[in-house]
Amino acid sequence: MPRIVHPRRARHLGGIAALLSAAAAFNAHADISYKLDRASAPPGTNVHVQAVYFNDSETGGRWQPPRDLVLQWRSPSGAVVRSLAHADSDELDINVPVNNFARMSWTAVVPASATGLQAVSIEGEPAMMALDASGIGAIASKPADVPVVDARTGKPLPPAEVQATGVSPDGGPAPTQAANTAAPQPTGNPAFDRLRAGLSEYEPTYFDLRTRDSTTAKFQFSFKYRLFTPNRDEHPGFLDHLYLAYTQTSVWDLQGDSWPFIDTTFNPSLFWQSDKIWQSKNNDWSLGLTSGVEHASNGKAGDDSRSVNDAFVQPALNYRFDGGSTLTFAPRIKGYFALEDQNRDYTDYTGWVDYHLRWAQDNGLVASVMYRQGASSRRTAQLDLAWPLKRTFLNMNGYLHLQYFNGYGDTLLAYNQRQTSQIGIGLSLVP
Repeated sequence: MPRIVHPRRARHLGGIAALLSAAAAFNAHADISYKLDRASAPPGTNVHVQAVYFNDSETGGRWQPPRDLVLQWRSPSGAVVRSLAHADSDELDINVPVNNFARMSWTAVVPASATGLQAVSIEGEPAMMALDASGIGAIASKPADVPVVDARTGKPLPPAEVQATGVSPDGGPAPTQAANTAAPQPTGNPAFDRLRAGLSEYEPTYFDLRTRDSTTAKFQFSFKYRLFTPNRDEHPGFLDHLYLAYTQTSVWDLQGDSWPFIDTTFNPSLFWQSDKIWQSKNNDWSLGLTSGVEHASNGKAGDDSRSVNDAFVQPALNYRFDGGSTLTFAPRIKGYFALEDQNRDYTDYTGWVDYHLRWAQDNGLVASVMYRQGASSRRTAQLDLAWPLKRTFLNMNGYLHLQYFNGYGDTLLAYNQRQTSQIGIGLSLVP
């Protein structure tokens, strides 16, 4: 039998529902922060309202920013002007995975009647911003040549108390100058600072122990260096995607006399790389591309010498799940040239394509598979698993690393010898 609700009670329930709806709407915007792209602009000029939506929930989020914002400009005298800000993009339905963010901006014109410091608010949003409309840029560029005072009494604080904070007691820099100090501080060695700014990870870096047949260690380190860096206010150009990289992989005999290295592969490369040359409107799908040339050799002479050169193209198709993980399929297609006589048949064992499949969970498991097919059913497979040690009782940096290898090419020296299945376990710095 249907339940009958008294009309007065129905009105109360409707009011509660309205309040809950309003609360839900507020919570939906609680993770959105707004700011103006500048601190000072004269009347009649354009400014941009910038928003960042951050999803820190346990499920994927959906952000539908409005096409237009209504801004309220309030002057020190109390005068109020309302104007519109128009979206800079037509993408107004954005999926935001867990622990990720999305950006949006709107263009507004500073009202012609605006003077002095303006308090800028967005109707319907719990956001307040400020803009100096005097046109002289006082907020952004004028240093504060006044002492630090006690906010309650207005009297200057003792210089020793202020200096203990690391700032000058008599005056401070302009806000823009202070903001620049948030960047990594120079070391005093410009060459090292440029090197540090251009370095980043490339292939996985790890150290594993293996005990099949004999005790060995397999370890690898890898990095890349960006040759050109765009200015902060410019979009990266073609040259800004050029990199030099170096990867070194070694297999170390920990059981033989004097613990000799079985083989080491030295692998420099030059390539062009962009993580996103295309992205879908809802940000679920994206396509990256890496293409270049590389050299690999083991640094030995005579019959043990191995040298391989190839040009490669590696597209990377990515799918972002709402739960906060990314699946990537990245086949590496290679064309070999200038092979040494000792390894003319190299492609019979390695083939022409390395198929890579990788699943990476935010702050969680990283699993990757590599498969290659040579001639005459010569197959090679490698599985890598990495789990962040921050999520274990150790609470330390790095990852617990597990690697399974079966096939050819465990070392460059023995590229044509099938390696007994190996399982290694150790520490990974870059999964």
